[in-house]
Amino acid sequence: MAARAQPVAPIVRGFAAILLAALAACAPMPPGQGGGARWQPSPNFDQRRPNFVILHQTSNDNVGKALATLTDPQRKVSAHYLIGRDGTMIQLVDESARAWHAGESWWGGSTDLNSASIGIELDNTGDEPFADAQISTLLVLLDELRKRYRIPAANYLAHGDVAPARKVDPGRLFPWQRLAQQGFGLWCEAPPPAAPAGFDAMLGLQALGYDARVPAAGRGAFRRHFLAQDADGELAPDEQALLHCLLQKKTLRASPAE
Repeated sequence: MAARAQPVAPIVRGFAAILLAALAACAPMPPGQGGGARWQPSPNFDQRRPNFVILHQTSNDNVGKALATLTDPQRKVSAHYLIGRDGTMIQLVDESARAWHAGESWWGGSTDLNSASIGIELDNTGDEPFADAQISTLLVLLDELRKRYRIPAANYLAHGDVAPARKVDPGRLFPWQRLAQQGFGLWCEAPPPAAPAGFDAMLGLQALGYDARVPAAGRGAFRRHFLAQDADGELAPDEQALLHCLLQKKTLRASPAE
């Protein structure tokens, strides 16, 4: 019996696949990346992994105005998510991309929080309580982000924390205690034990994460976040006790959340 001829189509397809792979390996880099370099794709890389969440308020009286600002190419400002007062959530930027929300910033020595964070805008004027529906949606989102990226509890911050000389949002009316009860942020119940003798409040603020180059602004941001107050004078003994307590909490909860 004569040998049966092999099908031609699979052989051709296999040869074509090998040829295309070889051509791809020799192809130039995509425009604007390593001009003149040969493009040799590697499977060994990861997408950007956020390690912080930065919360903002829009300072608008309706979500439409905020959305217009965050999508205007001339304004050059964005966030990954926008949450309206009614709890509606809009995603504006992929989580793997760098949104433009924190600007010039500092936290614990990190000077480019945009590159390491997820930015969330909450539609709020800054002079009103945050709506329950809005905070409920935020908590669900934060839980998803925690599971995706294992963000440590201490790394859920205010825009005013990372840019205290420029920003105050989301302001003293934001319910940080409610978030901390769910594991998003630090909190100490009052009254905490007194700080040890010789405790240096400025060094304490710096250890917590605040920029030591702007002491008054850092003290103001600390009070807004943890005491719902607007003041930037020297920390009183009870405030130093709170700061010392928070530093202990930060040490205990330094590992990423499960």
